[in-house]
Amino acid sequence: MDISVYRPGELTAADRTAWTAMQSKAHLHGSPELANPFLSPEFALAVGRCRPGVRIAVVRESGEPAAFFPYQRTAAGVGRAVGLGVSDAQGLVHRPGFGWDARELLRACGLAVWEFDHLVEGQSAFAAEATGTYPSPVMDVDQGYEVYLGQLRERSPKFTRTTLAKERKLGRDHPGVRYVHDERDPAALRTLMEWKSAQYRRTGRSDRFAHDWIIRLVEQLFHTRTESFAGVLSVLYAGDKPIAAHFGLRTERVLACWFPAYDPAFSKYSPGLVLHLRMAEAAAADGIAYLDLGRGQKEYKDSLKSREVSVAEGWVTRRHPVAFGHRARRAPVRALRNVVVSRPELFEPADRLLKRMGKIRSGRK
Repeated sequence: MDISVYRPGELTAADRTAWTAMQSKAHLHGSPELANPFLSPEFALAVGRCRPGVRIAVVRESGEPAAFFPYQRTAAGVGRAVGLGVSDAQGLVHRPGFGWDARELLRACGLAVWEFDHLVEGQSAFAAEATGTYPSPVMDVDQGYEVYLGQLRERSPKFTRTTLAKERKLGRDHPGVRYVHDERDPAALRTLMEWKSAQYRRTGRSDRFAHDWIIRLVEQLFHTRTESFAGVLSVLYAGDKPIAAHFGLRTERVLACWFPAYDPAFSKYSPGLVLHLRMAEAAAADGIAYLDLGRGQKEYKDSLKSREVSVAEGWVTRRHPVAFGHRARRAPVRALRNVVVSRPELFEPADRLLKRMGKIRSGRK
């Protein structure tokens, strides 16, 4: 393989165009997962402006780009998927029929190990080292919103009936309910981040928006707009008051759901669920094929999903002391977390404890 490694700012316009073209045509070649916006050059470049060590390996065949591999690395050669911790799709974007040797790629990138937790399907060279695979729910809207809604009624009749009834009650109690699919007001984005930060603290989770680099990343992506990629802020309003919002990333065919939140004062109306149905309707009208809800066991995802795709986590390693050390540190933590999440008898008491701690941190009884 002819492999060149670049810093994000060194990637040429021609290479970025080739990368985007691979994503745009991926569904035609049986690899729709490669169209995910977290695999886009725009996402890798935005992370590169917020985090150190971002690199992009370009693999060429006969002088033409055949694959793009974005990653982050430390000086010691520890590699991670670009944006690990906030990225919901990871892997190598490639043209049809391309195959690669994972360790040869790591060697060219100067990596002893490459860690991933949302590896998309079809990455057999990396997946061979996966320690587990997990479902990522999807809402299919490629046949139109009405078809999706009809299928939702068949799969989850009570959920659909209840959610639509709450939407009607919201409209009766608060005249002027409206939905903006692509809100461009930065103030609405700040409101969403405040809601989400409060939700993290309230439920005892780690507050992602306590990290300046994540705030800067979201703000950069909010202002990123190309023909094939955009950060999309969707907001449900009651009059002029935002009551639910979501920020995600879009390519031509995929809307990746990322940060949803709502005003707890309106919780009896399930505004987050109402928002997701409005998002599905608008996305279908925009030509989006599906909304990727992301890995994670959530009741609302199970209710809204049409199907599931799989993502994997694990490490690709070379025979190197750094790789052994990194895996020895990280493996027990990951294993414990996955056991707790996958077993209700462990997850439910852990979840209750986190929420109790969240109330204490928030000063609530």
